[in-house]
Amino acid sequence: MHYRFDEHELDVTRGELRTDGQAVAVEPRVFALLCLLIEQRDRLITREELIEKVWDGRVVSDAAVASCLKSARRALGDDGVTQRYLRTVHGRGVRFVAPVTVIAERPPPRIEFAPPGASAAGAAQPPSSQPSIAVLPFTLLGATSVSGAALEDALPHEIIAALSRLRWLFVIARGSSFRFRARDPDVVAVGRALNVRYVLTGAVEPRTNGIAITAELADALDGGVRWSEHAVIAADDIHALRSELVDRIVNALELNIPLVEARRARLRDPASIDAWSAYHLGLQHSWRFNRHDNALALGLFERAVELDPHFARAHAGLSFSHFQRAFMRYADDPAVDTAAARAAAERAMTLDPSDPFANFTLGRSHWLDGDLAGSLGWLERATTLSPSYAQGLYARGWTQTLAGDAAAGRASVDLALALSPLDPLAYAMLGTRALSHLVLGEYEEAARYGERAARAPGAHVLIAMIAALCHGLAGHAGDAARWVRDARARRPDLGSADFLRAFPFTDPALRRRIGEMLARLGW
Repeated sequence: MHYRFDEHELDVTRGELRTDGQAVAVEPRVFALLCLLIEQRDRLITREELIEKVWDGRVVSDAAVASCLKSARRALGDDGVTQRYLRTVHGRGVRFVAPVTVIAERPPPRIEFAPPGASAAGAAQPPSSQPSIAVLPFTLLGATSVSGAALEDALPHEIIAALSRLRWLFVIARGSSFRFRARDPDVVAVGRALNVRYVLTGAVEPRTNGIAITAELADALDGGVRWSEHAVIAADDIHALRSELVDRIVNALELNIPLVEARRARLRDPASIDAWSAYHLGLQHSWRFNRHDNALALGLFERAVELDPHFARAHAGLSFSHFQRAFMRYADDPAVDTAAARAAAERAMTLDPSDPFANFTLGRSHWLDGDLAGSLGWLERATTLSPSYAQGLYARGWTQTLAGDAAAGRASVDLALALSPLDPLAYAMLGTRALSHLVLGEYEEAARYGERAARAPGAHVLIAMIAALCHGLAGHAGDAARWVRDARARRPDLGSADFLRAFPFTDPALRRRIGEMLARLGW
């Protein structure tokens, strides 16, 4: 649904508030409050109903409700005196009072189909060199079964829906891609017909012990296989595990397609590189979490923004690089990078508020100020927009853990690890799992996960400090000393103050305990 009032528009479908056509960044709860009040504008909404609908019935203070209303008014250029849009009736509730026009949703643009071998001139054109994919109906192998026949179309249909949430990937609509039902499709011909770079195919095969499902990502330029997945699921579990399987496939594509894009970009003349190629190359460097690669990533994201100033993901990448500079203390004045990380994330959100990566970077920018409550709303929004977004789930778990909700943090990070066990940030996920045990006083488990995190590929120096801290609290003096030496060899300038700034635990007693152990370890 889409509502217009004065110079403002509330686009519920896209999750966007616009003023004079420009997107306005608002927190998820503020957006939810505006949706509720506008949709129910013909009546007064009580405080109890606000809490039930916007806060899911949680116990919240009057100050929290008032603050949310104030933020909503500020986003609309309103205030508590004028009450041009949101009118408070003292002791009773609040109501949206401005005239509203409901805008009919436009039908999605039609994608013209060109048969294999025909000219692709009429095919849907992904903007610039944005990666693009067609998901074909899966092939049913062997004897027909009710479960197998249901999955033949259901799985790829759900994959299309999930991939469409990623924003950075141009996904061909089901109506076009499902016209290719050959048992062994020519992926190069499909790529030409639909003008896509990648084609996902799959097979469903009923077996005596369940159903075997295979998915395969092919490069439509040469037909080469870039990734594949095979799973056998018991017939009784198939519908319960279907969404889990879809999430695993989507996460694998989200990791593997950028890797292929980055490899392709490295083969190009640097002078001819485009915005999307610069973005994917920057992303690969940024995951390595070291000073040199981060500097390269920052330059590549700046190049992407220069080539396309409206490229939301490039601005989010800039935020990620500035965040890393501040978080890892690469520069003498972290405050400069803290401000730059927030500004770039806000710019990304203005350009595309429904992009999970933009929400992710805005949430992480709040970490740099120790604002865990402010961070959590954006990270929850990122994982709502893309429920299988493993890095968003990890960041949410990190925030929950440091805020004291270790059980919720552990659940989030365990889901992230299950969805993306080979993630470039897997070491950070394991490190967060270690911290969740530390918060609960489970020091042996904390040491076990801290060790795994520090040994994981790409683990940076702060992860080594986590390992040393957890081993120290568990009484493993030798292991703690080993990781202290490792951390000091890499960054002799870091100390306990840097660690507690990077990991702003909200519990004062826990911060004191951590500080005392770090001091005992020589920091």
